[in-house]
Amino acid sequence: MEQIFVRYNPWWEKPDFKSNAFPRPSIENKIFNQINTNPIIFITGLRRVGKSTLLKSIISHLINNQNIEPTRILYVSLDHFVLSKSSLLEIVDNFLTINKISFGEKIWLFFDEITYIQDFEVQLKNLYDLYQAKIFATSSRASLLKSKLHLLTGRHRIFELLPLDFWEYLLFKNIHVSRADQNLLKTYFHEYLTTGGMPEYVLTGEMDYLTTLAESIIMKDIAALHKIKEIQALKDMFLLLMERAGKRLSINKIAKLLKISPDTARRFMSYFLDTYLVYQIPQCGKTNQRLLSPTKVYASDIGIRTAFTGKRDYGSLFENYVFLKIKHRQPCYVYDSGVELDFMTQDGLLIEAKYHDEPMSEKQQKLFDQIGARQKIIVRDYKDVEALREE
Repeated sequence: MEQIFVRYNPWWEKPDFKSNAFPRPSIENKIFNQINTNPIIFITGLRRVGKSTLLKSIISHLINNQNIEPTRILYVSLDHFVLSKSSLLEIVDNFLTINKISFGEKIWLFFDEITYIQDFEVQLKNLYDLYQAKIFATSSRASLLKSKLHLLTGRHRIFELLPLDFWEYLLFKNIHVSRADQNLLKTYFHEYLTTGGMPEYVLTGEMDYLTTLAESIIMKDIAALHKIKEIQALKDMFLLLMERAGKRLSINKIAKLLKISPDTARRFMSYFLDTYLVYQIPQCGKTNQRLLSPTKVYASDIGIRTAFTGKRDYGSLFENYVFLKIKHRQPCYVYDSGVELDFMTQDGLLIEAKYHDEPMSEKQQKLFDQIGARQKIIVRDYKDVEALREE
């Protein structure tokens, strides 16, 4: 196990370790503010969205800004075959022994893909209660993490890492736009709407990366894990969701289109949600209306959506991007007498996404004017979206 640890923790032998990751201040600053608190920090999100890289950035921050002794920091990826067979307590005790750290001394623990460990929530509770440890953990599976955290009530914080937004995209691409060339931002944003924000794809632009990533998640994290035999139906449903992203779509409609049972369609949907491939929002209204009405589904990354559907319908891609920027506000969509408005957030913002000069229909405008809201906003470009984030 020592050899595995050394490979995962180069800072033990190179105490001047600095992460070469591109900064993502929107989430890094939130986590840095929690570094000296007790709760366990969980970072969730789609595979390959940058969770492991974020952990390395936190470690670099601890070493270079908090002056933490590097040998007191342990990082392990729990999808490693050997480590997945060990308990967290065994891993930590081995770490203490190897680095000659006494029980009771402060340590920093980073567990990548924590859900690979059986009963991880019990083991994390034991570590939290018994050791002087600040714990960070990641997961690419939403439901498993949420279903297990009741034992850690009051002992954890969850942060979801999303794909790069437009400004992070520019940073990753090393694009600097001067004040005199601000008009170029429109061109870059148009490009971003089809590229999306998966970090490795943004850097490399490899044509097959996004489809290979999505298919790998579908085959390994869904089909293999849940022993699904209807592989083609599973793939067809994902393609359907990408094609219909941003549109009202019921489980019964999906089942009819794909010629599968509603129960199968419902089960497949839960798997796509669980792996962060898609997000789902309900129709606004009372509880019964939310439960019985069709939902709207959005892609977790607009680049993945484009990889499966092609470069078309920029207005729909823009709406998907707006959703990702306001997701934390828990939006629903407005629907009344056949007329739809894009989003009503939990904190009372009515938002309609209309890319560039796309107009609202007369009926949409009437409903937009009639709906009661704290604030009504029409977003048309990257500047409107950014202002919305800061609202």
